[in-house]
Amino acid sequence: MRIASDAEGFADMFQAARTEAEAVFGDPEVYLEKCIVQPRHVEFQVFGDSHGRVVHLGERDCSIQRRHQKLIEEAPSPAVTPELREKMGEAAVLAADGIDYVGAGTVEFLVDPDGSFYFIEMNTRIQVEHPVTEVTTGLDLVKEQIRVAAGEPLSFPAELPQVRGHAIEFRVNAEDATQNFAPSPGPITTFHPPGGPGVRLDTHLYSGYQVPPYYDSLLAKLIVSGRDREETIVRARHALESFVIEGINTTIPFLAEITRNEEFVAGGVDTGFVDRFLSERSGQR
Repeated sequence: MRIASDAEGFADMFQAARTEAEAVFGDPEVYLEKCIVQPRHVEFQVFGDSHGRVVHLGERDCSIQRRHQKLIEEAPSPAVTPELREKMGEAAVLAADGIDYVGAGTVEFLVDPDGSFYFIEMNTRIQVEHPVTEVTTGLDLVKEQIRVAAGEPLSFPAELPQVRGHAIEFRVNAEDATQNFAPSPGPITTFHPPGGPGVRLDTHLYSGYQVPPYYDSLLAKLIVSGRDREETIVRARHALESFVIEGINTTIPFLAEITRNEEFVAGGVDTGFVDRFLSERSGQR
């Protein structure tokens, strides 16, 4: 993949990509696509039943990522206006309805700084970050998925539930953020979960648990909610600071730092945020 930033450099980039493709794959054919600079990653939770009804349950902002894998998700997105939400939600429902989709799914988009949005993919399953939608809608999405799989209609009323407050999910991984998120398997010697108003923890951990090196590094999902984004961030700071996992490295300290970052607090992040954050962090040392 090569990015041409101007017309003058396009020919050279195009030829270089063809040469590389032929050398690696034996085929010089390439395709062109628009490069979205500093986009946000916004996804819509959709649900369809076998009775012909498809709805969306709002969006989640998943822009904070490392190696294109999500670290923090929140609902609603601080960058999505009511008008944009209506347009993106309609597009998500049309995409799912167009294939007679049944079950829980996620339609994912990149959002340009000017408000234009572009389809990335559809994940045809419930996703790791579904709890932020549960918290802000009051719905049990896993229960709903089982109902729909049994052939029952969606239980949502015709008037969909309004989003209540704000929610942020933090993925706690067995990784060392200071070493380019290197895996950190091993025994957990101390496990002390956080608590308090608006704090939910989805995990399988306990003191003495052995984190294996063979699977995804996700250890826990910390979901924090509040009346608004400001209260949610304050609660998240307290929850992360009181969350203790010893014996291995985790992303808890890294996530706690992000909650105090000015760009994050202002809600102005994009998919390049983590790289910038790490660069600034290392430059201050």
